Amino acid sequence: MQSEITSQIANALGVELIAAEAAGASPHPDALDYILLGRAEWNMGPTRDNYAQAISLFERALALDPRSVDAHSWLASALATRVTSQLTDSAEADIARAEGLIGKVLAASPRSPLAHYAKGQALRARGRYKEAIPEYEAALALNRNLVGALNGLGWCNLFAGSIDEVIPLQDQAIRLSPRDPRVGWWYFLIGTVYLLQSRADDAILWLEKARSHIPAHSTIRADLASAYALNGEIERATAELTEARGLSSDDRYSSLARLRARRVHLVPEIRALFEATYDIGLRKAGMPEG
Repeated sequence: MQSEITSQIANALGVELIAAEAAGASPHPDALDYILLGRAEWNMGPTRDNYAQAISLFERALALDPRSVDAHSWLASALATRVTSQLTDSAEADIARAEGLIGKVLAASPRSPLAHYAKGQALRARGRYKEAIPEYEAALALNRNLVGALNGLGWCNLFAGSIDEVIPLQDQAIRLSPRDPRVGWWYFLIGTVYLLQSRADDAILWLEKARSHIPAHSTIRADLASAYALNGEIERATAELTEARGLSSDDRYSSLARLRARRVHLVPEIRALFEATYDIGLRKAGMPEG
């Protein structure tokens, strides 16, 4: 318990100190200043603009210090994470660039926890969930406070078929960093698991919490649409599905067939769970089959 309390304090102080340091950056920033500014932007929350700003700042840091392990690692993490967050229109280019940066970092600094996290994110973005799991585990072994790795590990365990391991990982992340700017993702994953377990009331509770933190994310709104419909709240479900379609950058929510086509990397038992719960809810919310 003492260790967990220490981690909570460290995570909370980390966010505050980064913001304070970034606010006091020099009028003529060096590489470290740009890294701090990028991390502060990263901590503003998961939006397209925030990711774009963070990436731009990490790029400036790397231009000033091309040998910086931190600049390489943070830039790779930001590129890969905006793909896993579905907040980019250049997913393939972002992943490829992140992979190149990660290769350089791990060659020079194989014990960099952030580089292992970034590699896990890039593998997850490619749907290589089983390969991503040991990268997240390596990151956590090197830095137990890297709570984003707990979320990534949870998603990969879910998609690889280990659904019972998912919620404990998100609970751990929430305990370690309850005020984290990314806590909405952890709520979202918990809600998704409850949805797949046909526990609509529990799913709604956690997905509404996720929506309050990340209101402009289409996937959260689609999950809520399904959960509301399964709970018999069809009007609310229809409204959330409309929001999901408006927020999505593609036409994935135009039909169930398009959604199923995106699940090719999931293990069969998890695909079956989505079809038996999530898809049924969306059908009730008004999504056509084909």
